[in-house]
Amino acid sequence: MQEINVALIGYNFMGKAHSYGIENVSFFFDHGVKPVKKVIVGRTEHLVKEAAEKFGWEEYATDWREVIHREDIHAIDIATPTSSHVEIALEAAKAGKHIFCEKPLAMNASEAQQMYEAAEKAGVVHMLGHNYRRVPAIVLAKKLIEDGRLGKIHHFRGIYLQDWLLDPNFPASWKLDKKIAGSGPHGDLNAHIIDLARLLVGEIDQVIGMEKTFVGKRPRVKVDEKLSSNLTASGASDDYDPVTVDDTTSFLAKFSNGAVGTFEATRFAGGRKNHERVEINGSKGSISFDFERMNELEFWSKEDDVEVQGFRRILVTESTHPYISAWWPPGHVIGYENTFVNEFADFFKAIKDKEQVYPNFYDGVMNNKVLDAVTKSIETLTWEKV
Repeated sequence: MQEINVALIGYNFMGKAHSYGIENVSFFFDHGVKPVKKVIVGRTEHLVKEAAEKFGWEEYATDWREVIHREDIHAIDIATPTSSHVEIALEAAKAGKHIFCEKPLAMNASEAQQMYEAAEKAGVVHMLGHNYRRVPAIVLAKKLIEDGRLGKIHHFRGIYLQDWLLDPNFPASWKLDKKIAGSGPHGDLNAHIIDLARLLVGEIDQVIGMEKTFVGKRPRVKVDEKLSSNLTASGASDDYDPVTVDDTTSFLAKFSNGAVGTFEATRFAGGRKNHERVEINGSKGSISFDFERMNELEFWSKEDDVEVQGFRRILVTESTHPYISAWWPPGHVIGYENTFVNEFADFFKAIKDKEQVYPNFYDGVMNNKVLDAVTKSIETLTWEKV
C-alpha cells in the first residue's frame, strides 16, 4: 500500500469537501494507495486549527510556502480563491509536488498556461477539480455519445442556477471581488458546464455573451474572516463595498464539430439552490442530466419503435456503471460528497501508476480560454474566437 502525504491549502467549503474526499478514498477504492491527511494550511491560525481538528488533519500551518517544500509532502491540494492558484501551483511544481487544483484553474488563460507548462516541465501529476465529471450518470452519457447512440450532435444546452444573492443585503463576500474571484458565476458556474460541454461534445470554437450585475454594492462583511463560506445577511456591517463581478452571464457557442450551444449561469434564479442541468440533442438520440437528480440520466432514442419512443429514466446505480462498483448495491444512490471521493481516487491512482489524469491543467487552459473569449465578446459586442 503506497502512502501519499497530502497538504491541503484552504479550509472553507471546498476544503471541507476535499477533506471528505481524501479521507474516504482508500475505504471505497482498492487502488493500492493510502492518502494521508498530513497538513492543512490557512492564513488565520485559530480557524485553520479548528478545521484541522474538525476535518481530521494531522497538523495545521499558516505558511503554504514552507509546507510545499517539506520533504514529507507528496501532493498539494489547492482549494483557495482563484487569485492565489497560479502562485501556489508554480511553487508546488518547482518543488516537484503533484498538484490538485480547484476550478477555474486561473484568473485567465495566460496564468493557466503558466501553470500547465510548469507542471509538465516538473513531470508531476496535475489535476483540475471538476467533480461533476465523476458523476456516474455523466460518465454514462459520455459512453452513449462515444458509442454513437446520439448520432451527430446538434445541440448542447447547459444552465447552472443559484439564488444565494437575491437578498441585496447579503454581504460582499470575496466571491464578489473581481481581484480575488476573477469573475462571478461566469468563472464559478459557467466553468463547470464548459467543462462538461468539452467532455461530452468537443472543443468550443466561437462565443458571444452578455452579462449583468443586478446589485452594484453590498454591505461590507463585519466578521473577522472575510473568506468565510457561511456568510448570511447577519454578517453585514453598515458600510458598503462595490460588487465588481457579474451576477449572471450567458453566452452562445459554436463547437468545432458544427454543434451549437447555449450556456447560462446566475446567482439570481429564485428557488434554485444548485441547479445544474445539461441536455444534448443529436441526430439519433438525446440525453438530459439534472444534478438535483444526479443518480439519473434521461435518454431518448430515435431507434425505438414510435409507439414507445420517449425519454427513459436510467437509474445509474448498476455495478456495470462507472464508479458504482466501489459503492453500494444497485438502487442505493450516491451523493454530492461521493463525487470528490471518485475524483481523488483517480488522482491518487494516477500518482501511483505514474500516469496523467483528466481533467488536468491543459483542460484548465482550454476552459479559461472559453471564459476569456466570452468576456472579450461582451466588451466587443461580437463573436470571438476561442
